[in-house]
Amino acid sequence: ILMVGHILRYHPAVVRLQQLVKEGVLGKIHYVYSNRLSMGKIRTEENVLWSFAPHDISVILALLGEQPSIVSCQGGAYLSPSVFDITTSELVFASGVRAHIFVSWLNPFKEQRLVVGGSENMAVFDDTVEHKLVLYPHRVDWKGGIPTAVKAEAKNIDLESHEPLRMECAAFLKSIESRVPPLTDGREGLNVLRVLDACQRSLTGDGSSMQIEGGTMMVAEEKTYFAHKTACVDDGAEIGVGTKIWHFSHVMKGARIGERCSLGQNVNVDGGVIIGNNVKIQNNVSIYTGAVIEDDVFLGPSCVLTNVTNPRSQVIRRELYEKTVFEKGCSIGANATIVCGVTIGRYAFVAAGAVVTKDVPDYALMIGNPARQKAWMSRHGHKLGKADAKGMMKCPESGLRYKEESAGVLRCLDLDEDAALPAQMARGTKSYDEFKKM
Repeated sequence: ILMVGHILRYHPAVVRLQQLVKEGVLGKIHYVYSNRLSMGKIRTEENVLWSFAPHDISVILALLGEQPSIVSCQGGAYLSPSVFDITTSELVFASGVRAHIFVSWLNPFKEQRLVVGGSENMAVFDDTVEHKLVLYPHRVDWKGGIPTAVKAEAKNIDLESHEPLRMECAAFLKSIESRVPPLTDGREGLNVLRVLDACQRSLTGDGSSMQIEGGTMMVAEEKTYFAHKTACVDDGAEIGVGTKIWHFSHVMKGARIGERCSLGQNVNVDGGVIIGNNVKIQNNVSIYTGAVIEDDVFLGPSCVLTNVTNPRSQVIRRELYEKTVFEKGCSIGANATIVCGVTIGRYAFVAAGAVVTKDVPDYALMIGNPARQKAWMSRHGHKLGKADAKGMMKCPESGLRYKEESAGVLRCLDLDEDAALPAQMARGTKSYDEFKKM
C-alpha cells in the first residue's frame, strides 16, 4: 500500500466541499483559486512552489476530476538565488475551468484560503478561521442587458470535528487492513507531480505556458475496492465498497457487484450480472449474463453456471439467455453445475459435484446427478436432524428452531416471524436484531 501525505484531502472541510461539488450544489464550476501565504517557514533546499502548492493542487484536481491541459507559472527569488519565495501558477482545464494558486512565505500575515466559484453557489474554505467552510449563494441577474451582482447571506456549513492528521493516519491503517488503495495513492501523487513539473519548467523558463505530458487526463475515481494488478475491471462496471478482486479475474462492463464481496483467482463476471453484498466467489468460476446473485451467497471452486439450455457454437442465442437466481445465503459446492433458468432458494446447500436441473427449495440440501433433496440445512450450514415430537429441528450451532410446515417448505421459527421472539433472546444471549443480521 502506497500513500502520499496530501493531508488536506482528509480535512473535514475538503471532504464536505468535494461532496457539495459532486452533488451539484455549486452548479457548474467556473474557477478555483487558492492562497497559501505566511511569513516563513523559509527553506533553501526547495522553492515555495514545491513546499506549499502540492496540497492545493491535490485538492483542485480532486474537486474538478480532471488534469489541467496547460499550466504556466511565474515567481520571484529574493532570499536565495534560484529558490523562488513567491509563485503564481495558472491552470487551464479542457472543461473550461481555470484555476490559480498563489503561494508565498514572505507574506506579512498567514492565509490559507481556497475559493470555488460556481454558477449556483460559491464556496470558501479558510483553515485559519472558526467557520472553515462557508457557502455564498450570490448570483448575477441581467437587467436591461447589464449584469448585476445580487449578494445573499453566507451560510456556514456544519463539519465533523475530526483532526485531519488523525483521519489521514486512520485511512492509511484502514488501507493496510482492507488492501483498498487510499484516496491519495501513488496514482494521485503522480498526477500532482505532473502539474508541479510543468509549473517548474514554466517558472525556470520565461513563464510561458506548458502542456501537461499526455494532455488532459481524468483523475482516477476514488477506488473503494481492491483489484489485484493482474485483474481487469472494465470501465462501466460497478464495484461496491470493500470488495476484493484477485489474480487474473475479469469484470466486464455493465456488471454490478455489491459491497464486501470476494472474487478469487480466474473469475469472470459478464456484463448484466447482478451480485449482492458479501458474496464469496471461489477460483475458476464464470458468471454469465442472466445470473442474479443475492446477498451472502457462496459459489465454490470451479462450479459451473449456464445461461442457455441448448448452446450451439454456430447458433447465436443471446436473446434467449435465461435468468438464474441464487437467493440470499445459499451455497454452491465445488464443481457443481447449475442448469440455467432455475432458482436456488434461500440458505439452500448444493453439494460438491451435484447437477441442479430444477428449482431448489429454501434450506434444502441437494446431492447427486440430477440433484435430489437429501435433507434440510440450517442458516449456519448444518444438516438438521430428525424432527422432535413437535415437528421441530434445531441447529446445533445457533440453537435456532426449524419446522417443516408442508411438503417441501421449511420455516425458521425464531427468525422468519416477527411475532415470535427467539428463544435465545428470551435467554438473553443475543438480541433479536443480532439474529436477524445472521
